[in-house]
Amino acid sequence: MFRQQCLEHRLGESVSAGQTVEQVGVLNRLVLQTVLIAGPQVADVLGLGFEEGRLPGSDSLASPLLFLLHYFDALPSSRLRMDSVTTISCRMFLSAVVLSTACVVPARSEEPPRYETHIASILRENCVRCHNAQEMKAELDLSGPRGIFAGSESGPIIELGDPDKSLLFEVLHDDLMPPEDDRERPLARQEIETIRSWIAAGAPFSGKIDPRELMAASEVNNQDIEPLLLLRCATCHGLRQQEGGLDVRTKASLLQGGKSGPAIVLGKPQDSLLLKRIHAGEMPPNALLIRAGVRPMASDEVAQLSRWIELSAPEVEVEPDIASSQPDPLVSDQDRQFWSFQPPRPAAPPVLKESAAAVQRTPIDAFVLRKLQEQNLELSPAADKRALMRRAYFDLTGLPPDPDEVQAYLADSDPLAYEKLIDRLLESPRYGERWGRYWLDAAGYADSEGKRSADPIRPYAYKYRDYVIRAFNSDKPYDRFLLEQLAGDELEDYENADPITPQIVDNLVATGFLRMAPDGTGSDVVNTVAERLEVVADEIDIFGSTVLGLSMKCARCHSHKYDPLPQRDYYRLAAVFKGAFDEHDWLKPSSVPGQTKSNMGGRYLEVMTPAEKSQQEERTAAIEADIAEQNGKLAELAARIRQQHRDEELAKLPAVLHEDLKKMLTTPAAERTAVQQYLAKKFEQTLALDDKQVKAAEGYQRPALAITRTIKQLEGEKQSQPKIRALWDRGEPSPTYIYVRGDFRQQGRLVGPGVPSVLTDGKTPLAVQPPWPGALKSGRRLALAKWLVQPDHPLTARVMVNRIWRHHFGRGIVKSVDNFGALGDRPTHPELLDWLACEFVRQGWSVKAMHRLIMCSAVYRQSSLLTSDRAERDPENAWLSRMPLRRLDAEEVRDSLLEVAGKLEERPFGRPDAVDVRGDGLVTSIGDKGSWRRSIYLRQRRREMPSLLETFDMPQMNPACQERPTSTVAQQSLYLMNNGAIRGLSQHFAERVAQHTADPSGQVALAYLTALSRPPTADELSLGTETLLALTEQWRKSPPTTGEASLTVEQLALAVFCHTLMNSAEFLYID
Repeated sequence: MFRQQCLEHRLGESVSAGQTVEQVGVLNRLVLQTVLIAGPQVADVLGLGFEEGRLPGSDSLASPLLFLLHYFDALPSSRLRMDSVTTISCRMFLSAVVLSTACVVPARSEEPPRYETHIASILRENCVRCHNAQEMKAELDLSGPRGIFAGSESGPIIELGDPDKSLLFEVLHDDLMPPEDDRERPLARQEIETIRSWIAAGAPFSGKIDPRELMAASEVNNQDIEPLLLLRCATCHGLRQQEGGLDVRTKASLLQGGKSGPAIVLGKPQDSLLLKRIHAGEMPPNALLIRAGVRPMASDEVAQLSRWIELSAPEVEVEPDIASSQPDPLVSDQDRQFWSFQPPRPAAPPVLKESAAAVQRTPIDAFVLRKLQEQNLELSPAADKRALMRRAYFDLTGLPPDPDEVQAYLADSDPLAYEKLIDRLLESPRYGERWGRYWLDAAGYADSEGKRSADPIRPYAYKYRDYVIRAFNSDKPYDRFLLEQLAGDELEDYENADPITPQIVDNLVATGFLRMAPDGTGSDVVNTVAERLEVVADEIDIFGSTVLGLSMKCARCHSHKYDPLPQRDYYRLAAVFKGAFDEHDWLKPSSVPGQTKSNMGGRYLEVMTPAEKSQQEERTAAIEADIAEQNGKLAELAARIRQQHRDEELAKLPAVLHEDLKKMLTTPAAERTAVQQYLAKKFEQTLALDDKQVKAAEGYQRPALAITRTIKQLEGEKQSQPKIRALWDRGEPSPTYIYVRGDFRQQGRLVGPGVPSVLTDGKTPLAVQPPWPGALKSGRRLALAKWLVQPDHPLTARVMVNRIWRHHFGRGIVKSVDNFGALGDRPTHPELLDWLACEFVRQGWSVKAMHRLIMCSAVYRQSSLLTSDRAERDPENAWLSRMPLRRLDAEEVRDSLLEVAGKLEERPFGRPDAVDVRGDGLVTSIGDKGSWRRSIYLRQRRREMPSLLETFDMPQMNPACQERPTSTVAQQSLYLMNNGAIRGLSQHFAERVAQHTADPSGQVALAYLTALSRPPTADELSLGTETLLALTEQWRKSPPTTGEASLTVEQLALAVFCHTLMNSAEFLYID
């Protein structure tokens, strides 16, 4: 009986009769050695014959370790005919064998390891704590067969028969799992080998489980079919459109069907109209595939749908995964302890030693000086008044000061002259143009869609640019700035508002922030779910980097490898935006005529204030009057042609008829006398011209063409209503599923709207509610925006003040301005960063208040003097022992060249200025009547960037630019020296100087003051004057023969001198 039980409890490999002990596997060998030690008594109990050193001649014997243990426990030693010492020895030995080898595959086995006896315990001991049905880190459940074969967020983890291609074996073999900081011990080599052998053998089970069936997942239900039908069918049979009266989004709507009857017949896939149409290739119709942006079902998808119908379309109610009252299993409290995930902690400025305290001007200085003391460093001497003025002008306006402003400031003896200068610059309209550019970089602003070679224009994108400039100029509080950009359409009921206020218009224009990512879906060919999701991913990337300072894009395909950002949280955030960014309910970009086939309107709202409406009506009336005037000119032209023709023909007839014929031609046909009727019949065809003859007449076509062109141009200027390129919520969106490995064809868990759990307590869901009673909007983005602007939010204020600091000092307190996570840089001055963040909130989220605070500090007002000691102790200026020397950025270079040349037009806002693309590829701006606007108003087309700006590192927006590079390359100097447009500006610069003085030394002095914001030194004045006179004499002896020949030799000499200053390092760098 016992022998039979042993045979039935197969825990290892079989042992054939006649094998030696050395020929069997590890487990059996240990058991058999136990038997041999115990002697014939145990063999006799087992009912086996026994020869020394050989196995009995039974047909087959399993290695019944666990059963032997149980047997030794249950039977008295007398039954085993062994003494107590032998019994105890056997018991202890068997226990040791079980504990040490229960999960180890035999070294030379004929039968592979099985899940129940070898694999389950390894996974349970090492993996299941983090990967179970409740926690599912990385969307993986290793607690049972079904979870194992369902795979993870990275896809299948087992490739049957091939361990080297199996993710499970790979991460265990490479010691990546269990995580080093979260395990008691690494897996033993034998355990890893056991898993390898199991996978290589096809992952067998002891029970009746087929791994291949498991990998095909559980029986299909509505959670599998609903996303499939959304993907393949709902564009034409869903929320917005129900062709043939059919809605495919639910089982109930499928059963109800459309005009042709029910779409499915439960239990009978062969009779289901939906499947019949799919098999016949009629759904989706081939003619509509491209327009609808869908693809036909794959064969496995059709099979899945058929199986669902066959099973009578089972439904499973699944609640979307959102934060709940239970602790978050994927993000721990320890994860939340990372510095940037904690709310900013206000710290009192440190108390400094008396020598350092004497230097301090603001609390900022106290934090910086303490760090410098720790490094045995101190601040550099204060910058001179001229350098500080030039620095402030470029930092706040991006332009050099006017010579008169320089002289007035240098002559101002007021102790608060600098502080007053800062206030004046912050009130300048040029400030918003400068600081708005920084935000536009981070937002990814462009006037074109990108992605496609045609790079279609975005006709009204400029309104968002203008909004940003106005917001900075008005010092719009940053919290409000974010609210408007993220959820402006949910702040007020613009659809029913009367009147439409400027604030409502601003709210809607602000949402352009979420329309800035490159978007190629305007073309039917690429308007598919895959391309739509790329747009959404880019917008989430821009939002995460710009506002949160976190890299979210990694979590699209798998949980973030370094930050506690589960893939689940990425898709919760995607669900927040889905009310406006629904890949199954997509609004295509609108077009410019001739570039795409779509009509204007898809992403545009026609909303205007009463003032705008009045202006529009006045403008339309004026245009109509101009058109009427042009039509009058056209009628006059036709009348002249007719008169000329009549006079010519009358001259050929007897003079006696002239008066009668003229009277006949002017009399209506119904009122003519019998004589006039006779004359008309005989002469009218000769004397009169119809419209066709008039248009063909000589002398009509050319002037008529000019008039017609003017009329068409005027018609083109007429607008029914101003348009806003906006983003708006369209109501309850389609469900959001986690896409396994980011593949929209592999749907995982259903999730609801939420924010990164690590930035919350993990238990409180996002407070989503309609923005106003009866609103047909989800309120999701408004809930996100309100969560972001909470005063104690861990990241919002920190990230913004760090950006402001970076643009003043060339480096953020956190160097990686867009990454406050584990891979980002740690703050050099953490207490200062938190103090600034808290002060930012305390001062009403005022950006201008931050400028004043920073720019009035001793840290900002120090010089850029670099000593050998500072270079050694603070090579990267991380401790701010000096002010960094910086090169002008691309826009500052161009704008400064125009400013010193006196050719910068200050007209703000409006449509972007066009650029010209030459045959050789050079892209230049087109000036208006000899002047040019600031670079921010140039058309920012992704594929037609102005060459000057591109040469000086203006970035392409793909999708955005969080931090510009600064290069020093030969092309920059060559462009400034040789470009014809730059030489032309140097001539305008010379004309500006010459208008004030004809004296060479005076011209040198004024040129220095204009270009470099300082008077020349005595040596510079002397050398400059000599150079100017020498150049004049040179040109007098050898006059130019090129296009510059129109200039006098004095003008040409001064232009060359001015061009030299424009090429100087001092012109291009801020001290």
